Amino acid sequence: MPFSTLRSGLRTAAVITVAAAALFATGATLEARSSDADSTVAADEWLDKLTGKHRQLFDAPTPNGGLPLIHMLNYYDTYNKAYKVADRDVNAIGTFYGSTTIYGLNDATWAKYRLGEFSQTMDPNTRAPAVMNPWRTAPVIIGMAMPPASIESLQKRGATFIICSNAIDVFAMLVGNARGVPAATVNADFRANLLPGVVLVPGMVVAIEKAQERRIAYAAQ
Repeated sequence: MPFSTLRSGLRTAAVITVAAAALFATGATLEARSSDADSTVAADEWLDKLTGKHRQLFDAPTPNGGLPLIHMLNYYDTYNKAYKVADRDVNAIGTFYGSTTIYGLNDATWAKYRLGEFSQTMDPNTRAPAVMNPWRTAPVIIGMAMPPASIESLQKRGATFIICSNAIDVFAMLVGNARGVPAATVNADFRANLLPGVVLVPGMVVAIEKAQERRIAYAAQ
């Protein structure tokens, strides 16, 4: 499915997801709601690990040519060089949701579901649809390979990447429809094949709010 039709699909899927959640909520028992409260505490654990003096969330619902990665790299490098601040005192947070959701998935998933073809993401070397996650180790940004801006390189410096559970639900349905695979199967595959270290959050809109409550700076990408 080309991204030209993705917006309408995302809107429809979002309505379905919200409706299903509402139906579940109205039928929930008190015991289930107590369990949900425990889950909410666990969902915020990633925030407790952000102990750097300088913290910023880079909100990236679209790939934008890989620029969100460059901005995260510049965040670390500028503090290192201009302010003499070590990486341990800097926390950059990147987001995977909207059309960046698939960038939180591993190479095997990109190959299995032909996500490069699905998203019209091309491999600059082969000029064919990407068969592996192009942001994992060597993203090409503004025509240049930028390994220091890769997900893995940024993680080594202390960056955190979070992925939206609601967005996975939507993309699993869209990819399942495109590939003739049950959405539940795709959903389970996606959740089992996140990139190492990527944190699953219940909903990005709430995760961003939670970050703001912790006084984490916000940068729209």
